[in-house]
Amino acid sequence: MCGIVGYIGKRDAYPIVLKGLQRLEYRGYDSAGIALYDGKDLKISKTKGKVKDLKNRLEQEISTDGTIGIGHTRWATHGVPNDVNSHPHYSNSGNLVIIHNGIIENYGTLKKELIQRGYTFTSDTDTEVLVNLIEDVKKQEDVKLGKAVQIALNQTIGAYAIAVFDKSKPDEIVVARLGSPLAIGVGDDEFFIASDASPFIEYTNDAIYLEDGEMAVVRRGKDIKLRKIQNDTEVAPYVQKLQLNLEQIEKNGFDHFMLKEIYEQPKAITDTYRGRMLVDKGIIKMAGVDDNLEKFLNAKRIVIVACGTSWHAGLVAEYIFEDLARIPVEVEYASEFRYRNPVIDQDDVLIAISQSGETADTMAAIKLAKEKGAFVFGVCNVVGSSISRETHAGAYTHAGPEIGVASTKAFTTQITVLSLIALKLAKAKGTINNTDFHYYLRELEMIPDKITKALESNEHIQVVAEKYKESANFLYLGRGFNFPVALEGALKLKEISYIHAEGYPAAEMKHGPIALIDEMMPVVVIATKKGHYEKVVSNIQEIKSRKGKIIGIVTEGDENVRELADYVIEIPDSIEAFTPLLTTIPLQLLSYHIAVMLGKNVDQPRNLAKSVTVE
Repeated sequence: MCGIVGYIGKRDAYPIVLKGLQRLEYRGYDSAGIALYDGKDLKISKTKGKVKDLKNRLEQEISTDGTIGIGHTRWATHGVPNDVNSHPHYSNSGNLVIIHNGIIENYGTLKKELIQRGYTFTSDTDTEVLVNLIEDVKKQEDVKLGKAVQIALNQTIGAYAIAVFDKSKPDEIVVARLGSPLAIGVGDDEFFIASDASPFIEYTNDAIYLEDGEMAVVRRGKDIKLRKIQNDTEVAPYVQKLQLNLEQIEKNGFDHFMLKEIYEQPKAITDTYRGRMLVDKGIIKMAGVDDNLEKFLNAKRIVIVACGTSWHAGLVAEYIFEDLARIPVEVEYASEFRYRNPVIDQDDVLIAISQSGETADTMAAIKLAKEKGAFVFGVCNVVGSSISRETHAGAYTHAGPEIGVASTKAFTTQITVLSLIALKLAKAKGTINNTDFHYYLRELEMIPDKITKALESNEHIQVVAEKYKESANFLYLGRGFNFPVALEGALKLKEISYIHAEGYPAAEMKHGPIALIDEMMPVVVIATKKGHYEKVVSNIQEIKSRKGKIIGIVTEGDENVRELADYVIEIPDSIEAFTPLLTTIPLQLLSYHIAVMLGKNVDQPRNLAKSVTVE
């Protein structure tokens, strides 16, 4: 959550910082601000609202000159969203300016101490406390800005990614991170600072990703200096070549990033299994699994931790792992895992799933599992992210950038990676024979083409969306492998249209939710011919007898559900384990079209953030 952008160099900073903030809008925010310095005057403009509101206000309020600038999109934690609480914040002297992503948990104590020393505060934020703490240390200890930042951060408890500059030293910016991502783009006598690489991809392909507990002093005309915050140890910078291109983060003719990403799923899944799944040879190659195969094979159980959509992908994986590899699996909300004193030991394998690789709750679960001696395997989409560095091994999904806040291709590519792992373990354990193994590989290879076929229902789904867009509630039902898809479908509708929706196992309807069904209740039922088809048809009959409105997600050629349902949406046939990769497609499109018809901000739904970097 929150987005950080900074620039120091020979170009005008304003257009770079502004465009960078626009690139980071996917992270979720409620206010925005920019600070610029031209060597004489420090100019700050900030506002509640969107980056476009900031642009309109800033260009009326201040001059946009200056070759040093920092910008921020804020997701409110301390203090309501308003102009005053927006970032950047400056110190009492007006010399220091800061942007901050994260939470300073002991800000209250620090604030009391600073007030006793004569400092005053205009905002409710923990960030204004931090910038004044840095200024106080700088004065009391008579040190340079970099050292003052280091000393101050050692007095704080919490998480942060910060960028600070001192207008008396316009040739440097000090940055630091703990628990929140921060990247530095390295150019020709210019540097870019951002929460991820997307704001500077068109200017440089060279990036340094700060590790947790590291800080850097970025100076024009000098090499970057990295140090450990806690003990002042110098760290050798590691410059990475970015695997991102500008085309990947543009809409390419689609109205929204979410729609673009729904349609990218055939390619994303292909990219995820390409080079790993050699169908003709009957081989799955995954270095992270191959190198640690004994850990998986000897596992007493697998514990999957994740949040949101990734948790739903984990639930699908539970069915697949237990069905194919016969290994017990537990799926945990990462946000609950660390707080309930979980029983975990050296015989357990923990799989952590996160699109961004920065999810704070999932990171906390990883650290706890490692302390208990478990083997930790990560599944994420962002190369160089915190989870990819904290885990013992892992696998990237290769979905490409996912800009829309509501995950789509992250879900299907996560299931793809987890399916490959399950199949590999099943083959190694002998719980699947060679004939079935090859059959599964061929079926998985065909999934991208089948998704392309499923996307052909888009216009029909628009008709369904138009019919039910005004509904106040939705119910989603599924069984077996598709129960988690019902949860995911309901989540998508909630996230982007703000319509209340619930997902249930279809058989559980009789244990409570059936009381909600009347002629005003649309019920989305996943009723593919594989699995518990007859029982799901019985559930549909129960809904129909109570006048519920039925939207059936069915296998091509289905006639039984068609006779009962108000609308049916067809998907191609597949083996049961892979049906979630297909059934989720119409649910994504249904949510998207309803939200668009209701005039909602599909890519940036209210109150949500793409990368949740605070607990």
